[in-house]
Amino acid sequence: MLKALIFDMDGTLVHSDPVHLEAFAAVLKDEGVAIDEEIYRSKIIGRTNEAIFASLLPHLPVDRHEAYADEKEATFRRMATQLKPLEGLLDLLDWAEGSGIKIALVTNAPRLNADHMLEVLGLAGRFKVEITIEEVERGKPDPLPYLTAIERLGISDGEAIAFEDSPSGMRAAKAAGLFSFGVLTGLTADEMRDVGADGAIMTFRDPALWEILEHRTGR
Repeated sequence: MLKALIFDMDGTLVHSDPVHLEAFAAVLKDEGVAIDEEIYRSKIIGRTNEAIFASLLPHLPVDRHEAYADEKEATFRRMATQLKPLEGLLDLLDWAEGSGIKIALVTNAPRLNADHMLEVLGLAGRFKVEITIEEVERGKPDPLPYLTAIERLGISDGEAIAFEDSPSGMRAAKAAGLFSFGVLTGLTADEMRDVGADGAIMTFRDPALWEILEHRTGR
């Protein structure tokens, strides 16, 4: 039976990728690095800042990568003040809570971003478990963030459904043994299925999602 829903944050709870793209572009323009949709999709979406800046600025030392990452996240937080939850999310969370189903957050974002985003979205305090990048030794695509969430929730992998929007996130969720939906805020259904998604949804009102939820809860 279904006991938990586990959500990625950026691109899943909210369509925040355009703001992240803008923040990366603003921070990296002085290094002569242009960030467009293709670069964002291929080198940024779903990856850790460590991997992103190593890829985009390979000529700089690690301490400069870390400084740029901190600047980018601060820039993002200043920009991300008007975002709204993805369509149907609040109804889904209300349904889960009313059904005794736990909800958790698993993100490669830093704690400052998670706290800021949840506050902006009106979701502060709603997640029983919150896993940010500081709490695990390895971020997605490693399954460790999801395995950590499963352990803290006190459930097995077969008792949860994950929601992800990126290849790295989907690989992490599937490697942890979770039935997973790809949320199509940035990639196509075929792209998400190619990295293991069991289903693909545009919003949390998608009938394909609710069919699975009803089946897994016996309703």
